[in-house]
Amino acid sequence: MVDDGRQNMHRADSDIGKPVLSKKRFIEVQNLSKSFQNTGAPIEILRDMNLSLGEGDTLAIVGASGIGKSTFLHILGTLDRPDKGKLYFQGEDVLLFDNNRLARFRNKSVGFMFQFHHLLPEFSALENASMPALIHGFPGDKAREAAETILVRVGLKDRLHHRVGKLSGGEQQRVALARALVMRPRILLADEPTGNLDTQNSDQVHKLLLELNQEFSMTMVVVTHNMQLADFMSRCVTIAVGLFVEKC
Repeated sequence: MVDDGRQNMHRADSDIGKPVLSKKRFIEVQNLSKSFQNTGAPIEILRDMNLSLGEGDTLAIVGASGIGKSTFLHILGTLDRPDKGKLYFQGEDVLLFDNNRLARFRNKSVGFMFQFHHLLPEFSALENASMPALIHGFPGDKAREAAETILVRVGLKDRLHHRVGKLSGGEQQRVALARALVMRPRILLADEPTGNLDTQNSDQVHKLLLELNQEFSMTMVVVTHNMQLADFMSRCVTIAVGLFVEKC
């Protein structure tokens, strides 16, 4: 079944490591580097990294903790900036955007899903999922309508008005997924989306991610230790000495 699932995914037709900008590429990372200053010399986490992804592609980044997986994901989502390099979305280097334009791009085009989902426990599932649309300027009724649609899609029709703090771990992660998708982003970035879930709930999230990837044709990059989830992605890499290496 894994092979069938992977054959149905769209695979980018250029390889990691080739810094070639093409209009056919949805995401292009070119010569991206990032270091952190410790007590001594700077520690280079990412070094001249290159990546090409097409619209609808799925990528898993796997490997040990501390190798730069989450750092790369945060840069890809414009939550952090590299020391050098370029980050193209549909041919535009978003690292050149001013802060206001970058915030608008991030809110509209990028969905984030984290292991610790950062939901507001005293708010309902509907209120949590509505947040990105409200921040973007949707009227309250339109924001709630968009949130309700995606919450129903992820199987929470009967939990719309339940406080998130009263939901199960699997249900909370589905609320987080709905919040990430309420703006119908072009890109979904997920950092250990099943890290705190049991096997049954993990499988449900896997299934949802793959179904929604195909329904919305969104590009998806997932950082995970879960090799079952990684096997369903169209590409799988790790980071070695600051560079991408094909893994799966």
